[in-house]
Amino acid sequence: MTGFRKLREPKPSISLGAMEPTSAPSGPPATAGDEELDVSIVLPVFNERGHLHDEINRIRAAMDAAEFSYEIIVIDDGSNDGSGEALREIDGIRLIQFATNRGSGSARKFGTRASRGRVVVWTDVDMSYPNDLIPELVREMEGYDQVVGARTTEEGTHKLARVPAKFAIRKLASYLVQTDIPDLNSGMRAFRRDVALQYVSQLPAGFSCVTTITMTFLAHGYTVKYWPIEYSKRAGKSKFHWWSDTRRYFLQVIRMTLSFDPFRVFLPIGFALLFLGIGKLAYDIVEHDWKVAINTLLIFLAAFQVFVVGMLADLLGRATRAVHEVQPAAIFTRDVSGTHPPASRRTEPERLREPVA
Repeated sequence: MTGFRKLREPKPSISLGAMEPTSAPSGPPATAGDEELDVSIVLPVFNERGHLHDEINRIRAAMDAAEFSYEIIVIDDGSNDGSGEALREIDGIRLIQFATNRGSGSARKFGTRASRGRVVVWTDVDMSYPNDLIPELVREMEGYDQVVGARTTEEGTHKLARVPAKFAIRKLASYLVQTDIPDLNSGMRAFRRDVALQYVSQLPAGFSCVTTITMTFLAHGYTVKYWPIEYSKRAGKSKFHWWSDTRRYFLQVIRMTLSFDPFRVFLPIGFALLFLGIGKLAYDIVEHDWKVAINTLLIFLAAFQVFVVGMLADLLGRATRAVHEVQPAAIFTRDVSGTHPPASRRTEPERLREPVA
């Protein structure tokens, strides 16, 4: 992205790297009057009536003072506390209402597909994230494909069980993508829409969608920056269920790794079984006078099967991977025209193809 187009008075442009068109599905068909914007802010809502106006007004005030053109897309995910009726009274927002609760990931997915901004921002409306800093979050996109608001404190419920579980899952995810991840499941982030549209179909319906979008970008070589933010105690009642949602986070991390880099899972298991088999074989040779036990052969067979399954999973992942991928953000680009030989060195047919003045 070589610069933002402004809808208000001109201000200094911000380069966010090259962005290419993509053939990924872009959600509802756009009309002829639709204009590409700088930023789309996607807000999933489920039973948040008490603070909707305050949060949306806070976002608007921050964005109106910034240099970006923007839109606010609110997805009412089957609220039954009157949030839907309250949202219909708020002017100037794009509103999508579902009849039933489909999950935070589903809301973010369809909000992203419906967006028109070159940068999409995900955040929550529970007053926990510093949404007045969204313009600064977008400015941090310089040279990056995604910027995650990395929380410096933990204000969620069930801290005794939640904190160690999140730490373990984060370390597992960091190992699997070979990158340190300070905050795996932050709900506040900004990313390039054209890159995300390649992968939104893979987003799960629940809270683990934020984990998925982080790991997907990292697994495909896109740059992710972590920007420290303050995290406040949420308003209203938390929708997070520590046991079921933590289990989903863990399974989603494993599932994505098996899809993108299965050897990170299968190779350690295979080598562990192989070394175990070698140790057992040495024991049989020394203690049983070269009589190899059946269970030793079974260990070698299990190691062989793990290696084979890992190779098959890797081949399947490569075969189903998208042929075309959007170019990652660049910190510097230069474009020049091609160099042609002088007319004296061209052949006769080449000169004949030149247009006659």
